[in-house]
Amino acid sequence: MPDLGPDLIVIPARYGSTRLPGKPLMMIAGRTLLERVVGVARVAAAQAGHCELVVATDDARIADHARTLGVAAAMTPASLDSGSARACAAAHQQARTPGLVINLQGDAPFISPAIVAGLIRTLREGQADVATPVYRLDWARLDRLRWHKLTAPFSGTTCARGPDGRALWFSKTIIPAIRNEEALRAAGDLSPVWQHLGLYGYRMAALDWFAACAPTPYEVLEGLEQLRFLEGGRTIDTFEVTAPDHALSGIDTPADVQWAEEAIARLGDPFPA
Repeated sequence: MPDLGPDLIVIPARYGSTRLPGKPLMMIAGRTLLERVVGVARVAAAQAGHCELVVATDDARIADHARTLGVAAAMTPASLDSGSARACAAAHQQARTPGLVINLQGDAPFISPAIVAGLIRTLREGQADVATPVYRLDWARLDRLRWHKLTAPFSGTTCARGPDGRALWFSKTIIPAIRNEEALRAAGDLSPVWQHLGLYGYRMAALDWFAACAPTPYEVLEGLEQLRFLEGGRTIDTFEVTAPDHALSGIDTPADVQWAEEAIARLGDPFPA
Protein backbone atom coordinates (compact mmCIF):
# COMPACT_ATOMS: atom_id res chain seq x y z
CA MET A 1 0.00 0.00 0.00
CA PRO A 2 1.32 3.49 -0.83
CA ASP A 3 2.04 5.87 2.03
CA LEU A 4 -0.81 8.32 1.45
CA GLY A 5 -0.82 11.81 2.85
CA PRO A 6 -3.72 13.78 4.33
CA ASP A 7 -6.82 14.30 2.22
CA LEU A 8 -6.64 17.48 0.20
CA ILE A 9 -9.05 20.29 -0.67
CA VAL A 10 -7.90 21.92 -3.91
CA ILE A 11 -9.23 25.35 -4.93
CA PRO A 12 -8.65 25.78 -8.69
CA ALA A 13 -8.38 29.53 -9.37
CA ARG A 14 -7.57 30.71 -12.89
CA TYR A 15 -6.89 34.34 -13.72
CA GLY A 16 -7.88 34.20 -17.37
CA SER A 17 -11.67 33.85 -17.21
CA THR A 18 -13.14 34.87 -20.58
CA ARG A 19 -16.14 36.67 -19.09
CA LEU A 20 -14.56 37.91 -15.86
CA PRO A 21 -10.74 38.14 -16.01
CA GLY A 22 -9.01 38.12 -12.63
CA LYS A 23 -12.18 37.09 -10.80
CA PRO A 24 -10.43 35.31 -7.87
CA LEU A 25 -9.08 38.74 -6.89
CA MET A 26 -12.38 40.59 -7.24
CA MET A 27 -13.95 42.07 -4.14
CA ILE A 28 -17.35 40.81 -3.01
CA ALA A 29 -18.82 42.63 -0.02
CA GLY A 30 -15.41 43.56 1.34
CA ARG A 31 -13.50 40.32 0.71
CA THR A 32 -11.89 38.86 -2.38
CA LEU A 33 -13.63 35.94 -4.02
CA LEU A 34 -10.62 33.73 -3.28
CA GLU A 35 -10.59 34.78 0.38
CA ARG A 36 -14.22 33.72 0.69
CA VAL A 37 -13.62 30.29 -0.83
CA VAL A 38 -10.48 29.77 1.24
CA GLY A 39 -12.57 30.54 4.33
CA VAL A 40 -15.02 27.78 3.39
CA ALA A 41 -12.17 25.32 2.78
CA ARG A 42 -10.50 26.09 6.11
CA VAL A 43 -13.62 25.37 8.12
CA ALA A 44 -14.34 22.22 6.08
CA ALA A 45 -10.80 20.89 6.58
CA ALA A 46 -11.09 21.44 10.34
CA GLN A 47 -14.45 19.67 10.43
CA ALA A 48 -13.18 16.68 8.43
CA GLY A 49 -9.83 16.34 10.17
CA HIS A 50 -6.65 14.93 8.58
CA CYS A 51 -7.16 17.31 5.66
CA GLU A 52 -5.08 20.07 4.07
CA LEU A 53 -5.83 22.72 1.44
CA VAL A 54 -4.05 24.32 -1.48
CA VAL A 55 -4.90 26.87 -4.16
CA ALA A 56 -4.11 25.64 -7.70
CA THR A 57 -3.50 28.47 -10.15
CA ASP A 58 -1.71 29.43 -13.33
CA ASP A 59 -1.06 33.04 -12.29
CA ALA A 60 1.54 34.48 -9.90
CA ARG A 61 -0.82 37.23 -8.71
CA ILE A 62 -3.33 34.68 -7.47
CA ALA A 63 -0.57 32.56 -5.92
CA ASP A 64 0.78 35.60 -4.08
CA HIS A 65 -2.68 36.48 -2.79
CA ALA A 66 -3.23 32.91 -1.61
CA ARG A 67 -0.01 33.07 0.39
CA THR A 68 -1.05 36.36 2.01
CA LEU A 69 -4.15 34.46 3.16
CA GLY A 70 -1.88 31.84 4.74
CA VAL A 71 -2.62 29.15 2.15
CA ALA A 72 -0.16 27.17 0.05
CA ALA A 73 -0.31 27.69 -3.72
CA ALA A 74 0.51 25.19 -6.46
CA MET A 75 1.42 26.54 -9.88
CA THR A 76 -0.29 24.48 -12.59
CA PRO A 77 -0.11 24.73 -16.41
CA ALA A 78 -2.41 27.26 -18.08
CA SER A 79 -3.17 24.63 -20.73
CA LEU A 80 -5.21 22.48 -18.32
CA ASP A 81 -8.83 22.60 -19.46
CA SER A 82 -10.78 21.73 -16.30
CA GLY A 83 -10.80 22.24 -12.56
CA SER A 84 -10.46 18.48 -12.12
CA ALA A 85 -7.27 18.37 -14.20
CA ARG A 86 -5.88 21.32 -12.23
CA ALA A 87 -6.79 19.59 -8.95
CA CYS A 88 -4.98 16.45 -10.12
CA ALA A 89 -1.84 18.41 -11.01
CA ALA A 90 -1.86 20.19 -7.64
CA ALA A 91 -2.33 16.90 -5.76
CA HIS A 92 0.80 15.48 -7.36
CA GLN A 93 2.82 18.46 -6.13
CA GLN A 94 2.19 17.56 -2.50
CA ALA A 95 4.94 15.97 -0.43
CA ARG A 96 2.76 12.85 -0.03
CA THR A 97 0.02 11.93 -2.50
CA PRO A 98 -3.42 12.37 -0.89
CA GLY A 99 -5.89 9.51 -0.81
CA LEU A 100 -8.87 11.80 -1.46
CA VAL A 101 -9.07 15.09 -3.35
CA ILE A 102 -11.91 17.61 -3.10
CA ASN A 103 -12.32 20.00 -6.02
CA LEU A 104 -13.75 23.22 -4.53
CA GLN A 105 -14.11 25.67 -7.40
CA GLY A 106 -12.56 29.06 -6.74
CA ASP A 107 -15.69 30.89 -7.89
CA ALA A 108 -18.13 29.19 -5.48
CA PRO A 109 -18.21 31.30 -2.31
CA PHE A 110 -21.63 30.14 -1.09
CA ILE A 111 -20.84 26.44 -0.64
CA SER A 112 -21.36 25.40 2.98
CA PRO A 113 -18.25 24.01 4.75
CA ALA A 114 -20.47 21.20 6.05
CA ILE A 115 -21.14 20.09 2.46
CA VAL A 116 -17.42 19.98 1.68
CA ALA A 117 -16.76 17.99 4.86
CA GLY A 118 -19.71 15.75 3.92
CA LEU A 119 -18.05 14.90 0.61
CA ILE A 120 -14.95 13.73 2.45
CA ARG A 121 -17.04 11.68 4.88
CA THR A 122 -19.04 10.10 2.02
CA LEU A 123 -15.86 8.94 0.30
CA ARG A 124 -14.23 7.75 3.52
CA GLU A 125 -17.28 5.68 4.46
CA GLY A 126 -18.15 4.33 0.99
CA GLN A 127 -16.55 2.60 -1.97
CA ALA A 128 -17.40 4.92 -4.89
CA ASP A 129 -14.76 6.56 -7.07
CA VAL A 130 -16.38 10.00 -6.85
CA ALA A 131 -18.87 11.76 -4.56
CA THR A 132 -21.00 14.83 -5.20
CA PRO A 133 -23.93 16.61 -3.48
CA VAL A 134 -27.49 16.89 -4.79
CA TYR A 135 -30.69 18.42 -3.46
CA ARG A 136 -34.31 17.56 -4.20
CA LEU A 137 -36.43 20.25 -5.81
CA ASP A 138 -39.85 21.13 -4.49
CA TRP A 139 -42.38 21.99 -7.16
CA ALA A 140 -41.81 25.75 -6.88
CA ARG A 141 -38.05 25.34 -7.43
CA LEU A 142 -38.69 22.98 -10.34
CA ASP A 143 -41.00 25.54 -11.91
CA ARG A 144 -38.31 28.21 -11.53
CA LEU A 145 -35.69 25.92 -13.07
CA ARG A 146 -37.93 25.20 -16.05
CA TRP A 147 -38.56 28.91 -16.55
CA HIS A 148 -34.85 29.71 -16.27
CA LYS A 149 -33.99 27.12 -18.91
CA LEU A 150 -36.20 28.84 -21.45
CA THR A 151 -33.51 31.51 -21.75
CA ALA A 152 -30.45 29.66 -20.33
CA PRO A 153 -30.85 25.99 -21.34
CA PHE A 154 -27.35 24.97 -20.20
CA SER A 155 -27.62 26.50 -16.74
CA GLY A 156 -28.47 24.04 -13.97
CA THR A 157 -27.71 20.31 -13.92
CA THR A 158 -30.09 17.57 -12.81
CA CYS A 159 -29.30 14.06 -11.61
CA ALA A 160 -31.02 10.68 -11.81
CA ARG A 161 -29.98 8.55 -8.82
CA GLY A 162 -30.72 5.09 -7.53
CA PRO A 163 -32.29 4.26 -4.15
CA ASP A 164 -28.79 3.72 -2.73
CA GLY A 165 -27.72 7.22 -3.78
CA ARG A 166 -25.60 6.01 -6.68
CA ALA A 167 -25.70 8.44 -9.61
CA LEU A 168 -27.24 6.97 -12.74
CA TRP A 169 -26.89 10.03 -14.99
CA PHE A 170 -26.48 13.81 -15.06
CA SER A 171 -27.94 16.16 -17.65
CA LYS A 172 -28.44 19.79 -18.55
CA THR A 173 -31.93 18.66 -19.54
CA ILE A 174 -34.33 18.26 -16.64
CA ILE A 175 -34.49 14.54 -15.85
CA PRO A 176 -36.56 12.48 -15.41
CA ALA A 177 -39.50 13.33 -17.66
CA ILE A 178 -42.60 13.26 -15.47
CA ARG A 179 -45.85 11.48 -16.36
CA ASN A 180 -48.98 12.22 -14.33
CA GLU A 181 -47.41 15.33 -12.87
CA GLU A 182 -50.70 16.76 -11.67
CA ALA A 183 -51.27 13.73 -9.43
CA LEU A 184 -47.72 13.90 -8.07
CA ARG A 185 -48.13 17.59 -7.24
CA ALA A 186 -51.30 16.81 -5.33
CA ALA A 187 -49.55 14.00 -3.43
CA GLY A 188 -46.74 16.04 -1.91
CA ASP A 189 -44.51 19.12 -1.94
CA LEU A 190 -41.42 17.46 -3.43
CA SER A 191 -40.86 16.72 -7.09
CA PRO A 192 -38.87 13.67 -8.27
CA VAL A 193 -36.13 15.94 -9.69
CA TRP A 194 -32.71 16.23 -8.04
CA GLN A 195 -30.48 19.20 -8.84
CA HIS A 196 -26.71 18.82 -8.77
CA LEU A 197 -24.50 21.11 -6.73
CA GLY A 198 -21.25 21.40 -8.71
CA LEU A 199 -18.71 20.13 -6.21
CA TYR A 200 -16.73 16.88 -6.39
CA GLY A 201 -14.64 14.60 -4.23
CA TYR A 202 -12.43 11.94 -5.83
CA ARG A 203 -10.30 9.02 -4.87
CA MET A 204 -6.83 9.85 -6.14
CA ALA A 205 -6.75 6.80 -8.42
CA ALA A 206 -10.02 7.90 -10.06
CA LEU A 207 -8.74 11.44 -10.53
CA ASP A 208 -5.55 10.12 -12.16
CA TRP A 209 -7.72 8.01 -14.48
CA PHE A 210 -9.81 11.07 -15.40
CA ALA A 211 -6.75 13.21 -16.17
CA ALA A 212 -5.29 10.49 -18.41
CA CYS A 213 -8.50 9.95 -20.45
CA ALA A 214 -9.77 11.93 -23.40
CA PRO A 215 -13.19 13.61 -23.10
CA THR A 216 -16.03 11.17 -23.79
CA PRO A 217 -18.93 11.64 -26.25
CA TYR A 218 -21.73 12.47 -23.79
CA GLU A 219 -19.37 14.58 -21.70
CA VAL A 220 -18.72 16.74 -24.77
CA LEU A 221 -22.39 16.91 -25.80
CA GLU A 222 -23.65 17.88 -22.34
CA GLY A 223 -20.59 19.85 -21.23
CA LEU A 224 -20.47 17.82 -17.98
CA GLU A 225 -17.08 16.40 -17.01
CA GLN A 226 -18.60 13.97 -14.47
CA LEU A 227 -20.09 12.01 -17.38
CA ARG A 228 -16.55 10.90 -18.27
CA PHE A 229 -16.58 8.82 -15.09
CA LEU A 230 -19.97 7.25 -15.82
CA GLU A 231 -19.14 6.58 -19.46
CA GLY A 232 -15.92 4.95 -18.28
CA GLY A 233 -17.73 2.63 -15.87
CA ARG A 234 -16.70 4.50 -12.72
CA THR A 235 -19.08 5.00 -9.79
CA ILE A 236 -20.37 8.27 -8.36
CA ASP A 237 -22.11 8.45 -4.98
CA THR A 238 -24.48 11.34 -4.36
CA PHE A 239 -25.44 12.60 -0.95
CA GLU A 240 -28.45 14.72 -0.14
CA VAL A 241 -28.05 18.29 1.10
CA THR A 242 -30.51 21.06 1.87
CA ALA A 243 -31.41 23.30 -1.05
CA PRO A 244 -29.16 26.38 -0.75
CA ASP A 245 -30.54 29.80 0.18
CA HIS A 246 -27.84 31.42 -1.96
CA ALA A 247 -28.85 29.92 -5.31
CA LEU A 248 -25.85 31.26 -7.24
CA SER A 249 -23.62 28.33 -8.19
CA GLY A 250 -20.64 30.41 -9.32
CA ILE A 251 -19.38 33.90 -10.11
CA ASP A 252 -19.02 34.19 -13.88
CA THR A 253 -20.09 37.71 -14.88
CA PRO A 254 -20.20 41.27 -13.46
CA ALA A 255 -23.94 40.72 -12.97
CA ASP A 256 -23.13 37.70 -10.78
CA VAL A 257 -20.91 39.88 -8.59
CA GLN A 258 -23.76 42.34 -8.13
CA TRP A 259 -26.22 39.53 -7.45
CA ALA A 260 -23.86 38.02 -4.87
CA GLU A 261 -23.52 41.29 -2.99
CA GLU A 262 -27.28 41.78 -3.04
CA ALA A 263 -27.80 38.23 -1.76
CA ILE A 264 -25.32 38.78 1.07
CA ALA A 265 -27.11 41.99 2.05
CA ARG A 266 -30.48 40.24 1.95
CA LEU A 267 -29.67 36.80 3.39
CA GLY A 268 -26.56 37.43 5.45
CA ASP A 269 -22.87 36.82 4.83
CA PRO A 270 -21.98 33.10 4.65
CA PHE A 271 -18.29 33.84 5.08
CA PRO A 272 -17.01 31.70 7.98
CA ALA A 273 -16.01 33.83 10.96
